[in-house]
Amino acid sequence: MTAEEQYFYEIGSGIKDAVKGQMFGKPCFKVGKKAFVCFFKNCMVFKLTGEFHQEALSFDGSELFDPSGKNRPMKEWVQVPCDYKAHWKLLASQSANYVAGK
Repeated sequence: MTAEEQYFYEIGSGIKDAVKGQMFGKPCFKVGKKAFVCFFKNCMVFKLTGEFHQEALSFDGSELFDPSGKNRPMKEWVQVPCDYKAHWKLLASQSANYVAGK
């Protein structure tokens, strides 16, 4: 397990009511059965909206999440590279709030 993947688990485990799960065969965390983050290709992927979605996309190398690799990105999901892991905790918190309806 990479240091980034360990950090993903640390962040997810620290979010209230979050439970581990799988999304597209990749590790994720869910709140109320709704996934809010996953780990893919050494990046953390977040379900976001509004200003946090824009901020996450503004990082170099960030992109809309396309798990199939068939140019069908998921519009609310942003894949953020490990170069920006200093932002992962805040983005995960915002993502959890978003899927929880807060």
